[in-house]
Amino acid sequence: MKILMKNCLIWLSIWIFCGAAMAEPFVQGGAIGSQTEDGFNALGPVVEQPIEFPHNTHAGQMGINCMYCHTYARRSAVSGIPRLDKCMGCHNLIESVKDKPRIKKLFEYWAKKEPIPWKKVHDLPDFVRFNHERHIQRFYFKEDRPVREVCGYCHGDIASMTTARRVKALSMGWCVSCHQKEHLESVSTTKTGNGPNDCWQCHK
Repeated sequence: MKILMKNCLIWLSIWIFCGAAMAEPFVQGGAIGSQTEDGFNALGPVVEQPIEFPHNTHAGQMGINCMYCHTYARRSAVSGIPRLDKCMGCHNLIESVKDKPRIKKLFEYWAKKEPIPWKKVHDLPDFVRFNHERHIQRFYFKEDRPVREVCGYCHGDIASMTTARRVKALSMGWCVSCHQKEHLESVSTTKTGNGPNDCWQCHK
């Protein structure tokens, strides 16, 4: 019985590993709770935010770089949420949208001197360590890829959404599938390399 169980676990591990290798991070998932054939691209739940922030307006129509608001992404493990005064720096000067409900809410938080209580959408377990800086420096600055593509690899096409929603599984197998791919080391070379496969890189 123990031998049978051991064999089952071995084959299950092989199946998960192979499935991870076939997962394509650019493919969006299906309906809430569903999974695509590779098992790694399930949509996350809809997260209600205090303000329905229109990413499609800021990042999509206006083409604002993700890192203008999420300024820590290029130099820190976390991407960071912009302070309220950054939002107000623009919206204090834009008269044409001040009567919109979401902008009125923005001004209410500003008047009360309260931060907007945003809720996490892309939340990883505490035992997982993901570093934005390493990925942004590699794919945006060294490989010179478009920011919408670089951020979208893990977050999906945020520029087409209003409030953000998780469209990638962000599971261990999904991450491993990307680390197994051959990526250019920089825009000035044809040399490629894989991501690290050491457990301690993500689990410290």
